[in-house]
Amino acid sequence: MRRKYPGDSFFRGIVLLAGLAVLVIVGGLILVLVSNSWPTISTFGWRFLVNEAFDPIHQSYGVRPAIFGTVATSTLALALALPLGIGAAIYLAEFCPRQLQVVLTFLVDSLAAIPSVVLGLWGFLTFAPWLQQNGEPWLQQHLGWLPFFQGSPHGLGLLAAICILTVMILPILISLGREVLETVPREQREALLALGATDWEVIRHAVLPAARSGLAGAAMLALGRALGETIAVTLVIGNQAAPPSLSLFQTGYTLPSVIANQFGEATPGLFLSAVLEAGCLLLLITLLTNILARLLITRLTRGIPRT
Repeated sequence: MRRKYPGDSFFRGIVLLAGLAVLVIVGGLILVLVSNSWPTISTFGWRFLVNEAFDPIHQSYGVRPAIFGTVATSTLALALALPLGIGAAIYLAEFCPRQLQVVLTFLVDSLAAIPSVVLGLWGFLTFAPWLQQNGEPWLQQHLGWLPFFQGSPHGLGLLAAICILTVMILPILISLGREVLETVPREQREALLALGATDWEVIRHAVLPAARSGLAGAAMLALGRALGETIAVTLVIGNQAAPPSLSLFQTGYTLPSVIANQFGEATPGLFLSAVLEAGCLLLLITLLTNILARLLITRLTRGIPRT
């Protein structure tokens, strides 16, 4: 067959090269980051992960606050966006009238198309001042007994970054979640309805179990977006390193904001190497997130009947 249709062999070779190109690009990226980060790696070792100061003047570098800020803002933003996104996706896929669904879907897609710098400017100019004057004082007054809402209101800080990231990843969860839910066969819903199940029971026992792997994939994709977001977070997080604490009012750093703030002034030597090692750590965190996501999706898909 290959001799009879040589075009198939040529096509297989082209797509094989395309697949290998992805591996070459990722491998080259890792090689460049590691090689350029090696001076800092050899000088500081593991101390780079636990030092709190990123001080080019005294040649002391560490990203402990940035790692904490990256993980805290991304995971909490996902925790806020996940119930909202899945709830909105369920409404669009199961209950929303057709004409209204078209309008809401368009609005969700439009929200996803807003550039991150625009959201960052809105957060810096409008949302952060509102947080400082109204939002954080209200939280401190009513929920101040929780460690998350203690301290002086700044407006700019972890809470502002979490809210901005929530707005950014929400369209991803809604759009992908709706598409996943709509792929669940209609027969599964009708079977439970015929047995007298309520709408909630149909969603709980028929729709969500069949769509759980796709919803998990959407959540991991949204988490990856939150981990790598740079400009919007840089504008609202405050960019002042503080010891890690449970208070969301404090200012902070993330790895992308460290890179964005320091790369333009980085001089060759340990300074530039430290910035590139921060990028290498961010790439490592992203790869580990993708690996865990793949393992989670593989585990969730076990036992799901194929239609």
